[in-house]
Amino acid sequence: MIPAAGSFAPDQEPLLEDAVGSRYSRQKPRDRWHGTYVIFFLLGIGSLLPWNFFITAKHYWRYKLQNCSDEPGPLGQAASDLRDYFESYISIASTVPSVLCLIGNFLLVNKVPASVRILSSLFVMLAVFLVITVLVKVDTSSWTTRFFALTVGCVAVVSSASTVFSSSIFGLSSCFPMKNLQALISGQAMGGTVSAVASVIDLAAAADVTDSALAYFLTADIFIVVCIMVYLLLPRLEYSRYYLSSQKESPSLVTVPPDSSVEAESGGTANSSFLTRSAGIPPLRPILQKTALLGFCVFYVFFISIIIFPSLSSNIESVSKSSGSPWSTKYFTPLTCFLLYNFADWCGRQVTAWIRVPGPKSKLLPALVLLRTIFLPLFILSNYQPRAHIRTVVFNRDIYPVVFTVLLGLSNGYLGTLVMVYGPKIVPKELAEAAGVVMTFYLVLGLALGSACAVFMVHLV
Repeated sequence: MIPAAGSFAPDQEPLLEDAVGSRYSRQKPRDRWHGTYVIFFLLGIGSLLPWNFFITAKHYWRYKLQNCSDEPGPLGQAASDLRDYFESYISIASTVPSVLCLIGNFLLVNKVPASVRILSSLFVMLAVFLVITVLVKVDTSSWTTRFFALTVGCVAVVSSASTVFSSSIFGLSSCFPMKNLQALISGQAMGGTVSAVASVIDLAAAADVTDSALAYFLTADIFIVVCIMVYLLLPRLEYSRYYLSSQKESPSLVTVPPDSSVEAESGGTANSSFLTRSAGIPPLRPILQKTALLGFCVFYVFFISIIIFPSLSSNIESVSKSSGSPWSTKYFTPLTCFLLYNFADWCGRQVTAWIRVPGPKSKLLPALVLLRTIFLPLFILSNYQPRAHIRTVVFNRDIYPVVFTVLLGLSNGYLGTLVMVYGPKIVPKELAEAAGVVMTFYLVLGLALGSACAVFMVHLV
């Protein structure tokens, strides 16, 4: 998981320059034991861990929404709709409020210290997850609809806090060398893998659904506490203090007169007469101008991914489900959908530690992003159930969704990471943190619109 040194394409060289001025170059400390890299990796896991734990616990949610029974009961059409399309509702509840939180975070980025935003969001996530953990052992069979509404509300609060946390830590990581930014993004994918592995282990070890879910959500609680501890440790490392102090010595996030233009080539210097220390709102126009294409790329990557995962992919069943084997009935979805996708996503992100092609100005980059649209018909024509309108199943072997899921995860991880790490590096250093928030906004906007389309898509099938 530690990136190796290597050579890069000419159009990427400016992106890899040290973010700190040359006057610090001789006294730059080493990242002992890769401590900072590991901390950013763990914080990356924690930033998406809550959402992954919500969507991966599919068996538990179906149990709760079937009046705490393993078999569907006479719940009526409304309850059946909640159960069958739960992932779509969760996606909407987690992404739409996140867009509003990102806007608020951008407005507050110069006014509220990053440490306050990060720690407060972590404590909010911990408090809500404790509520979810307690509800595991509460009999909700007499108030299923209210339990669903409470769960969706918890998802909205946790996702909002998670968005503030992830965008703030992403902006903070832009003050460090690119390998730390890559560690953060790679850790986000590992969060999905951790939740999927925990789900499979708990499913196999616990005989009762609630016992499995209790251990599962307690794992999330513990990891959020770990994130709080490692973040408090970050400024105590000499390597971290070096980059954090260099950020404070230069104008942090600046305001630019509306009639001025900011040269945003990384490695160069912006006109210092226009850059003054300010606690106002960061200038949005120069950031949008420089990150427009990369913003579209990250938007579309996650727009396609959220339509498919988990709304479509988690409802693809094994073609041999009628055999009654544990693989086809109990483990097919946790392994082939959640674990496989998240592990492939992590692998794709980790590859960017060594390979970063195409470059930020390459026309091949948006072409590859648009090419991912083909995954939509591939998953729809697999054994998705229940099917109401499109009856044809073209890919009627279990190997097909496995291959499609691997390719979806790899492309999401690799392309999504490329555009995310490029974004803050093609603007002036003074705007890097604000650019990180803007790139996160593109990402969450893609998730929000994609989750809305996912509801339409699952009803279309």
